[in-house]
Amino acid sequence: MSFVLAIDQGTTSSRAIVFRGDISIAAKAQAEFPQHFPASGWVEHEPEDIWTSTVMVCREAIEHAGISAKDIAAIGITNQRETTVVWDRATGQAVHRAIVWQDRRTADICAKLKADGREPVISQKTGLIIDPYFSGTKVAWILDHVPGARARAARGELMFGTVDCYLLWRLTGGKVHATDATNASRTLLFNIHTGEWDDELLEIIGVPRSMLPEVKDSSARFGESTPDLFGGAIAISGIAGDQQAATIGQACFRPGMMKSTYGTGCFALLNTGTTPVVSKNKLLTTVAYQLGGKRTYALEGSIFVAGSAVQWLRDGLGIIKHAAETGPLADQSDSMQSVYLVPAFVGMGAPYWNPRVRGALFGLTRNTGPAELAHAALESVCYQTFDLWAAMRADWPSSETASVVLRVDGGMTASDWTMQRLADLLDAPVDRPVIQETTALGAAYLAGLNAGVYPEPTKFADNWRLEHRFKPNMSEATRERKLAGWARAVKGVLASDEGE
Repeated sequence: MSFVLAIDQGTTSSRAIVFRGDISIAAKAQAEFPQHFPASGWVEHEPEDIWTSTVMVCREAIEHAGISAKDIAAIGITNQRETTVVWDRATGQAVHRAIVWQDRRTADICAKLKADGREPVISQKTGLIIDPYFSGTKVAWILDHVPGARARAARGELMFGTVDCYLLWRLTGGKVHATDATNASRTLLFNIHTGEWDDELLEIIGVPRSMLPEVKDSSARFGESTPDLFGGAIAISGIAGDQQAATIGQACFRPGMMKSTYGTGCFALLNTGTTPVVSKNKLLTTVAYQLGGKRTYALEGSIFVAGSAVQWLRDGLGIIKHAAETGPLADQSDSMQSVYLVPAFVGMGAPYWNPRVRGALFGLTRNTGPAELAHAALESVCYQTFDLWAAMRADWPSSETASVVLRVDGGMTASDWTMQRLADLLDAPVDRPVIQETTALGAAYLAGLNAGVYPEPTKFADNWRLEHRFKPNMSEATRERKLAGWARAVKGVLASDEGE
């Protein structure tokens, strides 16, 4: 049994990848599923769509690999993190659509928690800030807006889980209600210092303890899939939220190592070791992974819009047909124009954390066209990464002396233009690995580690291979001018906040 099946359940698609014992890919499958936008700033998924698409891609990948359940040592799960599902313990029916991490509907709940002076205790225990991004207030919203839900939850009839937890419950036929420490650390309900759900936090946010899953190591025996799903029972022995899984897949096991993943959003994590670092720059302190009962921590910066800026060019403006067109198009832009896109389509993430502001374009001229907009969209991702980079270096002075290299992964890293511009603006090397499927690889590694297929972390790190290093090649004067322009654009967007 030298194969591992990784489930990568993302925001816009579900994917399954079969990895061999040498971490090469035997097969993969992917399926998009519908997105629902019932109101401005609201984003939902149908839990049944998440489930059926996941099972479908797993079956496809197993078939394409030419193997059967008996050849698979373990299943690893990685997932869109803060997305929230509440379902009936008896029937398995969700009581509401899943509320997606991007959703901003709980801004008022968050504002009230802040006004009531709750942020210091929540931040101290969770490492997070109060924001609609996280799961806790989403659970409270469902309990308060679905008729009878709060009373049913109080009677122990409802369960809450992030997507990994929901999939685990379905995969095991309703036998296992568990999650791992990385996903738990994104809920506003979990104390990252004690490694447990916190009664004070549960009371503040209004979530009954009976709804919550058991929290385990990221690499642990969670249960096994029911035989009917894949033609035989398979052990499920690895779970991590997508950004933590990518950190593991990028082999960022040493303090000071940093990765940035470019998917729908962009997420940068800096490994800070066994000590949680308190951010002074509105970054998050989070659990990077938990192995053998020991937690390793990270500083994280979250950008809500990265790849979705390219989707906007394609679907919203219609100026490209395929994402791959943006780099060549940006290359044709007028160098005399300085167009800035601040893509605050759903508010701004780190280090600004303002859910109310909306996006804006600056520097438009009569000659601004598709090439300049493509340039601005790709560059916006690089500028936002710079903001995270600068905040991390300020929060963790040790990184100043480390020879910092950024390891990158995710769909946008296929664009050489974007990665070169990222290196230029960071004034640091950007490393793109041979295996781009780092999120799925991280999940596979956690499962394979528990199943005895993969070695301990330092040995696993030896397998990391560089595909291309992008070195900075921009003059300091140009770089400083461009960064100053970005800072003015961000200031303009933040100034537009009328608190509505």
